[in-house]
Amino acid sequence: MWLCSSTHQHRFLIVWCRQLCRLVSMGSSAESSLIPEGRSRDPAVRRHHRGSNTSNAPHQPAQAEGMSDRRRSAQIKSLKNEIPPSQKRNHGREGVFKVSAELRKLCLEDFPADKERYFRPKPTETSEFVFGIAPCLLALTQGRRKAYQLLVKDGEASQRASVLRICEEAHRQGVQVSRVSKKDLNKMSSGGVHQGVCLRASPLSFLTVETESSTSGAGIPLWLVLDRIQDPMNLGAVLRSAYFLGVDKVISSLGHSCPLSPVVSKASSGVMEVMGVYGCDSLEEMLRMKVKHGWHVVGTVGADPKESQIPVIPCSDFQVTRPTMLLMGGEGEGLSMKLLSLCQTLLTISAGRDLSPGIESLNISVAAGILLHSLLLTKSRCLSQKETEN
Repeated sequence: MWLCSSTHQHRFLIVWCRQLCRLVSMGSSAESSLIPEGRSRDPAVRRHHRGSNTSNAPHQPAQAEGMSDRRRSAQIKSLKNEIPPSQKRNHGREGVFKVSAELRKLCLEDFPADKERYFRPKPTETSEFVFGIAPCLLALTQGRRKAYQLLVKDGEASQRASVLRICEEAHRQGVQVSRVSKKDLNKMSSGGVHQGVCLRASPLSFLTVETESSTSGAGIPLWLVLDRIQDPMNLGAVLRSAYFLGVDKVISSLGHSCPLSPVVSKASSGVMEVMGVYGCDSLEEMLRMKVKHGWHVVGTVGADPKESQIPVIPCSDFQVTRPTMLLMGGEGEGLSMKLLSLCQTLLTISAGRDLSPGIESLNISVAAGILLHSLLLTKSRCLSQKETEN
Protein backbone atom coordinates (compact mmCIF):
# COMPACT_ATOMS: atom_id res chain seq x y z
CA MET A 1 0.00 0.00 0.00
CA TRP A 2 2.78 2.38 0.91
CA LEU A 3 4.80 1.42 -2.20
CA CYS A 4 1.85 2.01 -4.47
CA SER A 5 1.13 5.39 -3.04
CA SER A 6 4.77 6.47 -3.28
CA THR A 7 4.96 5.34 -6.93
CA HIS A 8 1.80 7.20 -7.69
CA GLN A 9 3.18 10.30 -6.01
CA HIS A 10 6.40 10.04 -8.00
CA ARG A 11 4.49 9.87 -11.31
CA PHE A 12 2.34 12.81 -10.25
CA LEU A 13 5.44 14.92 -9.54
CA ILE A 14 6.87 14.11 -12.99
CA VAL A 15 3.66 15.14 -14.74
CA TRP A 16 3.43 18.30 -12.66
CA CYS A 17 7.02 19.30 -13.46
CA ARG A 18 6.40 18.81 -17.19
CA GLN A 19 3.36 21.10 -17.05
CA LEU A 20 5.35 23.69 -15.11
CA CYS A 21 8.15 23.61 -17.68
CA ARG A 22 5.67 24.20 -20.49
CA LEU A 23 4.18 27.23 -18.68
CA VAL A 24 7.63 28.68 -17.99
CA SER A 25 8.76 28.16 -21.59
CA MET A 26 5.61 29.87 -22.90
CA GLY A 27 6.16 32.89 -20.61
CA SER A 28 9.85 33.20 -21.45
CA SER A 29 9.26 33.05 -25.22
CA ALA A 30 7.32 36.36 -25.07
CA GLU A 31 10.31 38.02 -23.42
CA SER A 32 12.90 36.43 -25.68
CA SER A 33 12.36 39.10 -28.37
CA LEU A 34 13.76 41.74 -26.02
CA ILE A 35 16.10 39.55 -23.89
CA PRO A 36 19.06 37.64 -25.42
CA GLU A 37 18.47 33.96 -25.88
CA GLY A 38 19.07 31.85 -22.83
CA ARG A 39 18.89 34.84 -20.45
CA SER A 40 16.06 36.15 -18.29
CA ARG A 41 15.48 39.37 -16.37
CA ASP A 42 14.61 37.51 -13.16
CA PRO A 43 17.51 35.52 -11.63
CA ALA A 44 14.99 33.34 -9.82
CA VAL A 45 13.53 32.21 -13.14
CA ARG A 46 17.01 31.28 -14.41
CA ARG A 47 17.62 29.26 -11.26
CA HIS A 48 14.23 27.57 -11.69
CA HIS A 49 15.07 26.65 -15.28
CA ARG A 50 18.37 25.14 -14.24
CA GLY A 51 16.71 23.24 -11.39
CA SER A 52 13.88 21.87 -13.52
CA ASN A 53 16.18 20.84 -16.34
CA THR A 54 18.62 18.99 -14.10
CA SER A 55 16.24 17.35 -11.68
CA ASN A 56 12.75 16.58 -12.93
CA ALA A 57 12.26 17.90 -16.50
CA PRO A 58 13.19 15.45 -19.23
CA HIS A 59 15.67 16.44 -21.91
CA GLN A 60 13.85 17.88 -25.00
CA PRO A 61 14.90 16.66 -28.44
CA ALA A 62 17.18 18.78 -30.61
CA GLN A 63 14.42 19.19 -33.17
CA ALA A 64 12.16 20.85 -30.60
CA GLU A 65 14.97 23.22 -29.61
CA GLY A 66 15.52 24.20 -33.26
CA MET A 67 11.81 24.92 -33.70
CA SER A 68 11.87 27.06 -30.56
CA ASP A 69 14.85 29.06 -31.89
CA ARG A 70 13.18 29.62 -35.24
CA ARG A 71 9.98 30.72 -33.48
CA ARG A 72 11.92 33.25 -31.39
CA SER A 73 13.81 34.64 -34.37
CA ALA A 74 10.53 35.02 -36.27
CA GLN A 75 9.06 36.98 -33.34
CA ILE A 76 12.09 39.29 -33.27
CA LYS A 77 11.82 39.95 -37.03
CA SER A 78 8.10 40.67 -36.75
CA LEU A 79 8.69 43.21 -33.97
CA LYS A 80 11.39 44.93 -36.02
CA ASN A 81 9.13 45.12 -39.05
CA GLU A 82 6.40 46.78 -37.00
CA ILE A 83 8.63 49.80 -36.26
CA PRO A 84 8.31 52.46 -39.03
CA PRO A 85 11.59 53.64 -40.61
CA SER A 86 11.01 57.20 -39.34
CA GLN A 87 10.72 55.91 -35.76
CA LYS A 88 13.86 53.81 -36.21
CA ARG A 89 15.83 56.93 -37.06
CA ASN A 90 14.45 58.82 -34.09
CA HIS A 91 14.55 55.82 -31.73
CA GLY A 92 15.84 56.94 -28.35
CA ARG A 93 15.38 60.66 -29.11
CA GLU A 94 11.60 60.98 -28.88
CA GLY A 95 10.59 63.14 -25.97
CA VAL A 96 13.80 65.20 -26.32
CA PHE A 97 12.88 67.23 -29.39
CA LYS A 98 10.52 67.15 -32.36
CA VAL A 99 11.33 68.95 -35.61
CA SER A 100 8.90 69.87 -38.33
CA ALA A 101 9.21 68.52 -41.85
CA GLU A 102 10.20 71.97 -43.13
CA LEU A 103 13.23 72.13 -40.88
CA ARG A 104 14.18 68.55 -41.77
CA LYS A 105 14.46 69.67 -45.38
CA LEU A 106 16.91 72.33 -44.27
CA CYS A 107 19.29 69.66 -42.94
CA LEU A 108 19.50 70.99 -39.39
CA GLU A 109 22.28 69.07 -37.74
CA ASP A 110 21.54 66.78 -34.84
CA PHE A 111 24.66 66.96 -32.71
CA PRO A 112 25.31 63.96 -30.43
CA ALA A 113 25.53 64.59 -26.73
CA ASP A 114 29.29 64.02 -26.63
CA LYS A 115 30.04 66.74 -29.21
CA GLU A 116 29.90 70.53 -29.12
CA ARG A 117 26.54 71.93 -30.07
CA TYR A 118 28.03 74.73 -32.10
CA PHE A 119 31.35 75.30 -33.78
CA ARG A 120 33.88 77.51 -32.11
CA PRO A 121 35.32 80.29 -34.28
CA LYS A 122 38.75 79.75 -35.75
CA PRO A 123 41.66 81.60 -34.13
CA THR A 124 42.02 83.84 -37.20
CA GLU A 125 38.28 84.44 -37.37
CA THR A 126 36.66 87.44 -35.68
CA SER A 127 32.98 86.91 -35.04
CA GLU A 128 30.12 87.82 -32.75
CA PHE A 129 26.59 86.57 -32.13
CA VAL A 130 23.78 88.60 -33.64
CA PHE A 131 20.51 87.71 -31.92
CA GLY A 132 16.83 88.32 -32.59
CA ILE A 133 14.52 87.64 -35.54
CA ALA A 134 14.90 90.96 -37.39
CA PRO A 135 18.67 91.42 -36.84
CA CYS A 136 19.49 87.86 -37.95
CA LEU A 137 17.28 88.02 -41.05
CA LEU A 138 18.59 91.43 -42.12
CA ALA A 139 22.17 90.42 -41.41
CA LEU A 140 21.70 87.52 -43.84
CA THR A 141 19.85 89.44 -46.55
CA GLN A 142 21.86 92.70 -46.53
CA GLY A 143 25.22 91.02 -47.04
CA ARG A 144 27.22 93.49 -44.94
CA ARG A 145 28.40 90.72 -42.64
CA LYS A 146 30.03 87.38 -43.35
CA ALA A 147 27.72 84.76 -41.84
CA TYR A 148 29.30 81.59 -40.42
CA GLN A 149 26.56 79.68 -38.60
CA LEU A 150 22.89 80.05 -37.69
CA LEU A 151 21.86 78.61 -34.34
CA VAL A 152 18.20 77.83 -33.71
CA LYS A 153 16.55 76.98 -30.41
CA ASP A 154 15.61 73.32 -30.24
CA GLY A 155 11.90 72.59 -29.85
CA GLU A 156 8.63 74.06 -31.05
CA ALA A 157 10.16 77.54 -31.48
CA SER A 158 12.03 76.28 -34.55
CA GLN A 159 8.70 75.68 -36.32
CA ARG A 160 7.55 79.32 -36.31
CA ALA A 161 7.21 80.94 -39.72
CA SER A 162 9.65 83.74 -38.87
CA VAL A 163 12.32 81.26 -37.77
CA LEU A 164 11.76 79.05 -40.82
CA ARG A 165 12.22 82.07 -43.06
CA ILE A 166 15.62 82.76 -41.48
CA CYS A 167 16.59 79.10 -41.82
CA GLU A 168 15.60 79.05 -45.48
CA GLU A 169 17.68 82.16 -46.16
CA ALA A 170 20.67 80.68 -44.34
CA HIS A 171 20.26 77.40 -46.21
CA ARG A 172 20.04 79.27 -49.52
CA GLN A 173 23.34 81.04 -48.79
CA GLY A 174 25.07 77.87 -47.67
CA VAL A 175 25.27 78.92 -44.02
CA GLN A 176 25.29 76.03 -41.58
CA VAL A 177 22.13 75.72 -39.47
CA SER A 178 22.30 73.98 -36.09
CA ARG A 179 19.95 73.27 -33.22
CA VAL A 180 21.03 74.30 -29.74
CA SER A 181 19.42 74.59 -26.34
CA LYS A 182 17.92 77.71 -24.85
CA LYS A 183 20.75 77.79 -22.32
CA ASP A 184 23.32 77.99 -25.10
CA LEU A 185 21.43 80.81 -26.82
CA ASN A 186 21.22 82.72 -23.54
CA LYS A 187 25.00 82.55 -23.26
CA MET A 188 25.53 83.66 -26.85
CA SER A 189 23.21 86.65 -26.47
CA SER A 190 24.53 87.49 -22.98
CA GLY A 191 21.01 87.23 -21.60
CA GLY A 192 19.41 89.33 -24.35
CA VAL A 193 16.04 88.57 -25.95
CA HIS A 194 17.21 86.26 -28.74
CA GLN A 195 13.72 85.04 -29.82
CA GLY A 196 15.14 81.58 -30.48
CA VAL A 197 17.83 82.47 -33.05
CA CYS A 198 21.45 83.60 -33.03
CA LEU A 199 23.75 84.19 -35.99
CA ARG A 200 27.50 83.89 -35.68
CA ALA A 201 28.87 86.45 -38.11
CA SER A 202 31.64 88.96 -38.64
CA PRO A 203 31.24 92.24 -36.69
CA LEU A 204 30.14 95.56 -38.16
CA SER A 205 32.29 98.64 -37.73
CA PHE A 206 31.83 102.36 -38.26
CA LEU A 207 32.25 103.69 -41.79
CA THR A 208 34.58 106.58 -42.51
CA VAL A 209 33.14 109.97 -43.38
CA GLU A 210 35.93 110.79 -45.83
CA THR A 211 34.80 108.11 -48.28
CA GLU A 212 31.46 109.90 -48.80
CA SER A 213 30.66 113.10 -50.67
CA SER A 214 29.55 116.23 -48.84
CA THR A 215 25.91 115.62 -49.72
CA SER A 216 23.82 112.48 -49.98
CA GLY A 217 20.31 111.78 -51.11
CA ALA A 218 17.94 113.99 -53.04
CA GLY A 219 17.03 117.50 -51.94
CA ILE A 220 18.41 119.12 -48.80
CA PRO A 221 20.57 116.69 -46.77
CA LEU A 222 20.02 116.28 -43.04
CA TRP A 223 22.70 114.55 -40.98
CA LEU A 224 22.42 113.43 -37.37
CA VAL A 225 25.63 113.78 -35.34
CA LEU A 226 25.87 111.90 -32.03
CA ASP A 227 28.46 112.77 -29.39
CA ARG A 228 29.42 110.20 -26.71
CA ILE A 229 26.33 107.98 -26.73
CA GLN A 230 27.33 105.22 -24.33
CA ASP A 231 24.12 103.24 -23.87
CA PRO A 232 23.71 100.68 -26.70
CA MET A 233 19.94 100.60 -26.15
CA ASN A 234 19.73 104.36 -26.70
CA LEU A 235 21.94 104.20 -29.77
CA GLY A 236 19.83 101.44 -31.27
CA ALA A 237 16.59 103.34 -30.64
CA VAL A 238 18.05 106.52 -32.20
CA LEU A 239 19.14 104.60 -35.29
CA ARG A 240 15.68 103.13 -35.68
CA SER A 241 14.02 106.56 -35.51
CA ALA A 242 16.58 108.12 -37.85
CA TYR A 243 16.08 105.42 -40.46
CA PHE A 244 12.30 105.48 -40.21
CA LEU A 245 12.02 109.27 -40.48
CA GLY A 246 14.43 109.59 -43.38
CA VAL A 247 17.74 110.94 -42.04
CA ASP A 248 20.40 110.90 -44.76
CA LYS A 249 23.36 109.98 -42.55
CA VAL A 250 24.21 109.22 -38.92
CA ILE A 251 27.68 110.10 -37.61
CA SER A 252 29.01 109.14 -34.17
CA SER A 253 32.10 110.15 -32.27
CA LEU A 254 34.52 107.26 -31.88
CA GLY A 255 35.84 108.29 -28.49
CA HIS A 256 33.74 107.53 -25.39
CA SER A 257 30.94 106.02 -27.50
CA CYS A 258 29.54 102.49 -27.52
CA PRO A 259 30.50 100.30 -30.49
CA LEU A 260 28.13 98.84 -33.05
CA SER A 261 27.41 95.73 -31.05
CA PRO A 262 24.70 93.06 -31.41
CA VAL A 263 22.84 94.79 -28.57
CA VAL A 264 22.64 97.95 -30.70
CA SER A 265 21.41 95.89 -33.64
CA LYS A 266 18.68 94.28 -31.52
CA ALA A 267 17.62 97.63 -30.02
CA SER A 268 17.39 99.10 -33.52
CA SER A 269 15.24 96.13 -34.64
CA GLY A 270 17.86 95.32 -37.25
CA VAL A 271 18.22 98.85 -38.67
CA MET A 272 21.94 98.74 -37.91
CA GLU A 273 22.22 95.91 -40.47
CA VAL A 274 20.68 98.15 -43.15
CA MET A 275 21.81 101.69 -42.36
CA GLY A 276 25.51 102.47 -42.36
CA VAL A 277 26.72 104.39 -39.30
CA TYR A 278 29.78 106.60 -39.73
CA GLY A 279 32.47 107.22 -37.17
CA CYS A 280 34.62 110.31 -36.72
CA ASP A 281 37.72 110.80 -34.58
CA SER A 282 37.28 114.56 -34.34
CA LEU A 283 33.78 115.95 -34.66
CA GLU A 284 35.13 119.51 -34.21
CA GLU A 285 37.28 119.38 -37.33
CA MET A 286 34.47 117.89 -39.38
CA LEU A 287 32.00 120.57 -38.22
CA ARG A 288 34.41 123.39 -39.03
CA MET A 289 34.90 121.99 -42.50
CA LYS A 290 31.12 121.67 -43.06
CA VAL A 291 30.53 125.24 -41.91
CA LYS A 292 33.01 126.41 -44.52
CA HIS A 293 31.01 124.54 -47.15
CA GLY A 294 27.79 126.31 -46.15
CA TRP A 295 26.25 123.73 -43.83
CA HIS A 296 24.01 124.80 -40.95
CA VAL A 297 25.19 123.31 -37.61
CA VAL A 298 22.31 122.98 -35.16
CA GLY A 299 22.71 121.89 -31.54
CA THR A 300 20.19 120.74 -28.92
CA VAL A 301 19.59 121.81 -25.32
CA GLY A 302 17.09 120.98 -22.58
CA ALA A 303 13.65 122.41 -22.08
CA ASP A 304 14.99 125.03 -19.64
CA PRO A 305 18.20 126.24 -21.35
CA LYS A 306 20.69 128.42 -19.58
CA GLU A 307 21.68 131.84 -20.85
CA SER A 308 23.53 131.50 -24.14
CA GLN A 309 24.89 133.82 -26.80
CA ILE A 310 23.64 131.38 -29.44
CA PRO A 311 19.95 131.79 -30.33
CA VAL A 312 17.69 129.12 -28.78
CA ILE A 313 14.37 128.43 -30.54
CA PRO A 314 11.72 125.71 -30.28
CA CYS A 315 12.20 122.90 -32.77
CA SER A 316 8.72 123.51 -34.17
CA ASP A 317 9.80 127.02 -35.29
CA PHE A 318 12.96 125.90 -37.08
CA GLN A 319 12.98 125.42 -40.85
CA VAL A 320 15.52 123.40 -42.83
CA THR A 321 16.47 125.56 -45.81
CA ARG A 322 20.04 124.34 -46.47
CA PRO A 323 22.22 121.30 -45.68
CA THR A 324 21.88 120.80 -41.92
CA MET A 325 23.68 118.83 -39.23
CA LEU A 326 21.74 118.15 -36.03
CA LEU A 327 24.02 117.60 -33.01
CA MET A 328 22.89 115.58 -29.98
CA GLY A 329 24.97 114.91 -26.86
CA GLY A 330 25.26 111.86 -24.67
CA GLU A 331 23.27 110.83 -21.65
CA GLY A 332 23.49 113.17 -18.69
CA GLU A 333 25.99 115.80 -19.87
CA GLY A 334 24.66 116.59 -23.33
CA LEU A 335 26.87 118.36 -25.85
CA SER A 336 30.36 119.37 -24.81
CA MET A 337 31.27 123.06 -24.60
CA LYS A 338 33.54 122.74 -27.65
CA LEU A 339 30.73 121.44 -29.83
CA LEU A 340 28.25 123.96 -28.44
CA SER A 341 30.60 126.77 -29.44
CA LEU A 342 30.49 125.55 -33.06
CA CYS A 343 26.69 125.54 -33.25
CA GLN A 344 24.92 128.34 -35.13
CA THR A 345 21.48 127.58 -33.66
CA LEU A 346 20.23 125.69 -30.61
CA LEU A 347 16.94 123.82 -30.63
CA THR A 348 14.77 122.86 -27.68
CA ILE A 349 11.59 120.84 -27.19
CA SER A 350 8.87 122.84 -25.48
CA ALA A 351 7.43 121.22 -22.38
CA GLY A 352 3.69 120.80 -21.97
CA ARG A 353 3.66 121.67 -18.25
CA ASP A 354 5.72 123.15 -15.44
CA LEU A 355 8.55 120.71 -14.85
CA SER A 356 9.79 119.55 -11.47
CA PRO A 357 13.48 120.08 -10.71
CA GLY A 358 15.70 117.41 -12.25
CA ILE A 359 13.27 116.53 -15.07
CA GLU A 360 14.18 119.22 -17.57
CA SER A 361 15.12 116.88 -20.40
CA LEU A 362 13.98 113.79 -22.30
CA ASN A 363 15.68 110.51 -23.00
CA ILE A 364 17.96 110.96 -25.99
CA SER A 365 16.12 108.40 -28.11
CA VAL A 366 12.77 110.10 -27.44
CA ALA A 367 14.21 113.57 -28.02
CA ALA A 368 15.83 112.44 -31.26
CA GLY A 369 12.50 111.16 -32.59
CA ILE A 370 10.71 114.44 -31.79
CA LEU A 371 13.45 116.69 -33.18
CA LEU A 372 13.97 114.68 -36.36
CA HIS A 373 10.25 114.51 -37.06
CA SER A 374 9.94 118.28 -36.66
CA LEU A 375 12.96 119.07 -38.84
CA LEU A 376 12.09 116.62 -41.58
CA LEU A 377 8.52 117.87 -41.65
CA THR A 378 9.70 121.43 -42.30
CA LYS A 379 12.18 120.09 -44.84
CA SER A 380 9.41 118.43 -46.84
CA ARG A 381 7.33 121.61 -46.70
CA CYS A 382 10.24 123.66 -47.95
CA LEU A 383 10.78 121.29 -50.87
CA SER A 384 7.08 121.39 -51.73
CA GLN A 385 7.10 125.19 -51.82
CA LYS A 386 10.13 125.25 -54.11
CA GLU A 387 8.50 122.76 -56.48
CA THR A 388 5.33 124.87 -56.52
CA GLU A 389 7.29 128.06 -57.30
CA ASN A 390 9.16 126.36 -60.11
